[in-house]
Amino acid sequence: MKTFIKEIYIKMRVLSICISGMLLYSCNDFLDVDDYFKNTQQFDSIFTRRDKVEQYLKEAASYLPNEGNLWTNSPGTFDIVVLPFQGASDENFLSFTDARHASNLFLLDELTPTTTIGGLQPYENYSKCYIGIRKASIILQRINEVQDISDIDRRDFMGRCYFMRGYYYYLLLSQYGPVPVLPEKAFAVDATADVLSVERSTYDECVEQICKDLEQAVTFLPSRTTRSSSDIGIPVREAAMAAISRVRLYAASPWFNGGSGGLYSDWTRKSDGAHFISQTKENEKWGKAAVAARRVMNTGLYELHTAKKKPDTQALPVAVTTAYATRPVSQFDPSEIDTYRSFAEVFNGDVLLRLNDEIIYSSGDIWTGGNSPAGIAMSSAMGGMNGLNLTHDVASAFYMADGTPFTMQADAADEIGADKTFSGYLLRSVAAKMYDNREMRFYVTMGFQYCFWPGTSSTNNNVKNVTIDYSIGGNAGANPLYPVDYNHTGYTCKKYVHPEDMINNGSIKAKSFPIFRYAETLLNYAEALNELDGNYSENDIAVTGRDENEILNAFNQIRYRAGLPGLTALPSREEMRDLIKKERRVEFACEGRRYHDLRRWGDAYDAYNRPVTGMNIRALNTDRMGFHTLTTINDDKGRRFFDYKNYFWPIPKTALNNNSNLVQNPGW
Repeated sequence: MKTFIKEIYIKMRVLSICISGMLLYSCNDFLDVDDYFKNTQQFDSIFTRRDKVEQYLKEAASYLPNEGNLWTNSPGTFDIVVLPFQGASDENFLSFTDARHASNLFLLDELTPTTTIGGLQPYENYSKCYIGIRKASIILQRINEVQDISDIDRRDFMGRCYFMRGYYYYLLLSQYGPVPVLPEKAFAVDATADVLSVERSTYDECVEQICKDLEQAVTFLPSRTTRSSSDIGIPVREAAMAAISRVRLYAASPWFNGGSGGLYSDWTRKSDGAHFISQTKENEKWGKAAVAARRVMNTGLYELHTAKKKPDTQALPVAVTTAYATRPVSQFDPSEIDTYRSFAEVFNGDVLLRLNDEIIYSSGDIWTGGNSPAGIAMSSAMGGMNGLNLTHDVASAFYMADGTPFTMQADAADEIGADKTFSGYLLRSVAAKMYDNREMRFYVTMGFQYCFWPGTSSTNNNVKNVTIDYSIGGNAGANPLYPVDYNHTGYTCKKYVHPEDMINNGSIKAKSFPIFRYAETLLNYAEALNELDGNYSENDIAVTGRDENEILNAFNQIRYRAGLPGLTALPSREEMRDLIKKERRVEFACEGRRYHDLRRWGDAYDAYNRPVTGMNIRALNTDRMGFHTLTTINDDKGRRFFDYKNYFWPIPKTALNNNSNLVQNPGW
């Protein structure tokens, strides 16, 4: 009898909540029977003991995406929360379109508010972020009921909840634009449809809520200096500061700060007519962004990672040492470091996270096997999928070693003629001259024709120490047996690949994705100061717009670490803006940052609608000149579409159905 009554009760509750649009989720998203009782009837028992609250806290955090899944979901887990930003960047496209690689749908304009793959909606982050928000809010409401918890742990748990709630809203804002900001007190399970149907907040209102939560996290979270090294992946105070820095910079940027050319002038809220995207430029927002970055810098806990010079370190160009003599930076002398290893070790696992002073916050999931980006970048000969295609535009964005821009010379396809080694890296003699004498970040980031892949952990000598050839007949060319698994451009990403890494009879060196690193803080600071007019002060930090010493010190640290000449004088605002854009493009290549940069600057339409170019992978391996010909990629994977609507992803139709006050993004 009790079982029967329970079943009837459950059915009635599920029906009523589905009708009312419980927390904007569909029934399938949230209300399976076990989860319903876990989230209502057991609350009283959860908040009686510290260990139960900690478990509930971990569950709340489980909806955070693994940001290291840049291109591919983990095998067999298509329904986990992943971020589409790198896969949907103009830097690349994938050779597959399936549930594990659904970001291509966005690039190909095949995504709709109702799109499903295998019964699942790709990148269904919308409802899952709100689940995380609700759980974090419940803990904050009831944490004081817990009796067996120390004040230190209580503060830490609260800090983590504030961080999570702010971060979930940040993820929603980044993907979907302005979203509903819910009351901080979680809705009751018997709330009516009117209560649950929340209008979208404006972009600026979302920003303020995010920063409010993150500021609370700064108050409650411990510093990096006191968080145990075994708790890598759990946020610290400085991670919240870094998140505020990013959010403030995006909010100050033209597209979200009155600079969208009136495209959003008629996108307003029903209740009060407020513009979802501000139509008024506020220069003060650049001041807030500059202060937020400066606050991270003022902690003194972070610096760019550098590796000491070794006997095989390549000498710096005279232009670098000359610039440094004129305009030194505070952290290091570029002539005393190995510029290749300094950049590579941030990503390849050679330096433990807890010993890397550049990493402010990282993915808690460690790449060790099939979930590594190496899997999609490596050729099939090495056990990889061979399906990650970077564009020639990315390759050409990297500078020459002396800091001059890359240009395609008449002899670009000719062989280098002799092997070159530096910093443990081997540049093969057969590589084209267009890949010779490039800045060190190019060699860390890019895989190209005749690139050398050591794969030294493999026990199979036939698949390690290989030189990759993407042409027809080459060891990584198109194979009739695997008609999808081939590289379309002749370029891929090596940024997260260690020389030991091998899928085929080998292993992947443990490493983790850096979500926030100090290089971003420095470039955030330089950009905000370059755009700021006059003075601004907040939180006992004062900044001055166009401050030459401050801008160049921050910017030049990035340049010198890369082995490039720094600036000796501050150029015009427009020139400096262009240099910062170029620096961010190269420094953060394949880190998911460019997706957001193009949108916040208002540059996305032009960038995405450029022809997608690469090398001619249809050439035979006997036709060297034919392969090294700049080619427009016109196949079914390389085409692109970008329009006004693509600044944001569509709100899922299920969420619109469940909330009568929720409006779709423009163009969808």
